[in-house]
Amino acid sequence: MVLVHGSLDRGASFARTVRRLADLHVVTYDRRGYHHSRAMPVARSLDEHVADLVALVGDGPAVVVGHSYGGDVALGAAIEAPDVIGAVGAYEPPLPWCEWWPRRTASSIADEDPATFAEGFFRRVVGDAGWDRLTDQARADRQADGPALVAELSDIRRHGAPFDLAQLRVPLVLGRGGASIPHHRRAIDALVELVPDAEVIEIPGSAHGAPLSHPDAFAAFVRRVVERAMGAPRPG
Repeated sequence: MVLVHGSLDRGASFARTVRRLADLHVVTYDRRGYHHSRAMPVARSLDEHVADLVALVGDGPAVVVGHSYGGDVALGAAIEAPDVIGAVGAYEPPLPWCEWWPRRTASSIADEDPATFAEGFFRRVVGDAGWDRLTDQARADRQADGPALVAELSDIRRHGAPFDLAQLRVPLVLGRGGASIPHHRRAIDALVELVPDAEVIEIPGSAHGAPLSHPDAFAAFVRRVVERAMGAPRPG
């Protein structure tokens, strides 16, 4: 089981979830350019993050679950390596190539100062109070992740859809929060239109940060992906 973190995040954000999956072999990692992988060259495209995940999975077998942008990475890897990835889970993956997604051009993001953009992104997603609670070192760490953040968010807005979900050959479980903002919730409906066999799990009361705020429910979501990889049917 490989858990893939989202934008301006790190593998450690899954710690509460991992503690609830002690019977599974769970792998988390910091994507290139983030936290402990910051010394590595920044990935300039979703394809590079997908290639990293496929390499990490190796000969498998594996199940992959991604949160936010990590969901896009997980979906791309499941399409790329269906022989070793038995099922895929994606919790509120962004779909900025859709015409209804809030507009922000790739060039406007690419021109941002990375540290300033990282702080602004954190404040928008987590809230000003969350930023204010961080230590000076934690703020500096998030700002240092800015180049990776700018690279991936500008890249994913440059073109159309980065993968063809018609090529997905493994079971898909989608997750969303009952209290999430409208375009995150709509993204799941849009994905179900493309993959009608997808299973949807909603976490009541949760917003986008479910691995931290609702670790029990997020762990149950992960377990459901494992069950689908083992051939468990969808609920009636």
